[in-house]
Amino acid sequence: MIELIRANDVVLIGFARTILEAAEIPVLVADSHMSLMEGSIGMFGQRLLVPRDYEAQARRLLGDAGIAHELRQP
Repeated sequence: MIELIRANDVVLIGFARTILEAAEIPVLVADSHMSLMEGSIGMFGQRLLVPRDYEAQARRLLGDAGIAHELRQP
């Protein structure tokens, strides 16, 4: 799995997840429970992961959606 986004912004994670799921790209949001438990201090962000085989397609879709600046560098 490749980490595409790490963020504390649940709206951003949800938006990206919806885009990828609509394109039938498997998505895993890791650390979502951890980020809820730590409260608002922002130490633990959620991570959006996709299989390596889908990385290029996922990056292209998220870039087209206007959130390329949120993507982690490969």
